[in-house]
Amino acid sequence: MASASTLAVVAIAPGTATLTLILTQQFSVSGSGLTWSVDGVAGGSAATGTITTTGLYTPTLGSVGAHTVTASSATPPQIGNATVYVTNYPGTYTRDIDKLRTGLNPSETVLTPNNVRVAQFGKLFSYAIDGTADASSLYVPNVNIPGKGPHNVVYVATEHDSVYAFDADGRQPDPLWHVTFINGTTVTTVPPNDTNECCDISPEIGITGSPVIDPTTNTLYVVSKRKEFQDTGIYWFHHLHALDLATGTEKFGGPKEIEASVPGDGDGAFNGVIRFQPLHQNQRAALLLDNGIVYIAFGAHGDNRPYHGWILGYDASTLEQVMVFNTSPNDPGNRGSTGGGEGSGVWQSGDGLATDSTHDIYFVTGNGLFDADQGGWDFGDSFLKISPSGLLLDYFTPHDQQLMNDDDIDLGSGGVLLLPDQPGPHPHLAITAGKNGTIYLVDRDNLGHYNPLNDNQIVQSIVNIFPHHNLSTGNFKAPVYWNGRLFFSADADNLKSFTLNNGLMSISPTSVSSLFLNYPGATLGVSSNGNANAILWAVQRVDYDPEGGGVQGPGSLHAFDATDLTKELYNSNQASGARDALDFTAKWSAPLVANGKVFVATNGQLAAFGLLP
Repeated sequence: MASASTLAVVAIAPGTATLTLILTQQFSVSGSGLTWSVDGVAGGSAATGTITTTGLYTPTLGSVGAHTVTASSATPPQIGNATVYVTNYPGTYTRDIDKLRTGLNPSETVLTPNNVRVAQFGKLFSYAIDGTADASSLYVPNVNIPGKGPHNVVYVATEHDSVYAFDADGRQPDPLWHVTFINGTTVTTVPPNDTNECCDISPEIGITGSPVIDPTTNTLYVVSKRKEFQDTGIYWFHHLHALDLATGTEKFGGPKEIEASVPGDGDGAFNGVIRFQPLHQNQRAALLLDNGIVYIAFGAHGDNRPYHGWILGYDASTLEQVMVFNTSPNDPGNRGSTGGGEGSGVWQSGDGLATDSTHDIYFVTGNGLFDADQGGWDFGDSFLKISPSGLLLDYFTPHDQQLMNDDDIDLGSGGVLLLPDQPGPHPHLAITAGKNGTIYLVDRDNLGHYNPLNDNQIVQSIVNIFPHHNLSTGNFKAPVYWNGRLFFSADADNLKSFTLNNGLMSISPTSVSSLFLNYPGATLGVSSNGNANAILWAVQRVDYDPEGGGVQGPGSLHAFDATDLTKELYNSNQASGARDALDFTAKWSAPLVANGKVFVATNGQLAAFGLLP
């Protein structure tokens, strides 16, 4: 072989490829008579993946990692190189990756702070969808689609009451399958005006809460809302669907109509019973699947009464209801229309119910009556812990809950993050923050109940850390977590990072980005390769009016070095022209990072970003 200085460089296409073990990659070259090798081994090996004499690369079980594909010849002396990444990420089955809701994918081996740059990283492809994707997308590798073979699949749900299965690698232009729960005439999505809430979810209400997947039974669970025109009148319904991952067909006798009732004399009660009212109830929080039970949370559309916070549990294999919990069942002062026994919805801005190894369920509520300190059962603006059977186990309510309720500055505007075990006297911590600008760090083993004077009974509170704190500003998202760092994205604020040390948060941000966020803040996710190469991903929505009537524009994807938020690595507005452009982004769906790609579902598309070929 000639010396390096005399070699002619030939171009290999693609120059970069990202594969899972079920995929192959055909490389092509501008030269002729070339020998193909992988990591210097002609034809490759079991440790690197193999390549044919015509340039077809096939991963092997031992080839996970990065490899150099080379085409070379001695006569004439020429050489070309390409990089192939082989990944084996097991999948994203629930919003925010895990049941703690950390938002962390710790197994991303392709994307790093060094290669997520506008010259190397951008939008690879996109798929059209039929409505806004407020629900977060999910990812399952190696799904065997009947008649189409194995595919890595991204699942997307929309407010048009649709669920899509798309090829995650852009190798098939049409959906692998698509199901809809409406017919457009006698069964439709719900117009926002039906709920007396014009703009929060618009222009239609269908699927809002993120689905959850059971990989052991290959089932996707999702809740739809719809309007039906029947001979006897007009009706509204929520249904729980169990869909086969490979076909989208209903399983386990689904769909299951969602109904519930509890004893009580609170708002909307009749003859001592409060019944679930599907028109008024809003299924926004992400579903939780734990220990064979699908848990579903409900808030309301705006504060249009009557409504309550509900947590319902369904057997995952039969879809039979096994648990009911209501957050505001009683009206101790017999106040009726003046505000007794109502509210306390579980919105959480799309964030999910959380659990840990105990299987107990953690969540936060919005504004409503609070009377638990007086022996009641109403839990406005509270952090709750309930058992899988629906028994209240513990709670924390801020000392100024009455002010929060009066001014509509919900604690439950954002969700809950359960931290991995921490050093110090409180190993089992949870964190939340709402519209009032305060972060609350609580001990999951002793939430602290209620202290009318202050919140000193909890582990830590950081007051006024976010600006404005009124009904339309403040924090609307749960934080995400990586390696002792917490990342927050509040409205009318910059992205902020805090550190944890011996079970306590830094009392001020340790890193702040230059990205300023309008309503309702950005949805976040973190990717890393263990404790290295951490990237904070943020999907920004351009919306200057919380009621949706102001200036709105295309959204954007941003990437930051998670160790230093002053270092923005990439954003989708950097590329010239429309290469990386997004349309309007949804309020609540989070970025999905899987196997070297970042998926962003918007009002009209699923866009996939990754290393450019």
